[in-house]
Amino acid sequence: MSEEPDVETIGTLLEDSTVRTILTQTSQEPMSATTLSDRCDASKPTVYRRLDDLRECGLLVERTKPDPDGGHHRTVYATNLARITIELEDDGLTLRIDRRTDIADRFTDLIEGI
Repeated sequence: MSEEPDVETIGTLLEDSTVRTILTQTSQEPMSATTLSDRCDASKPTVYRRLDDLRECGLLVERTKPDPDGGHHRTVYATNLARITIELEDDGLTLRIDRRTDIADRFTDLIEGI
């Protein structure tokens, strides 16, 4: 994500019921696109498009989850969204997005900043 999304982008995104379901479901636990497709009652291509939109806005993170039994890896998605606030001010609407970070993400940010 290169810059913060604007109010219109976030509003349009949140207007979509699939997006809202993805955010709700992935706030409870990381999920694969296949699982999200089932939970959202949406096609995989639709879910992948919404996942891409959410990642571009910085509201979702993609992780690789190892499968110790099968020796494979799979991609899961989790929201890092804590809160979206839109405030009415004299010069218009102001958007603020508060994101959650886990300890691994904070450590990575620390190491990359050195």
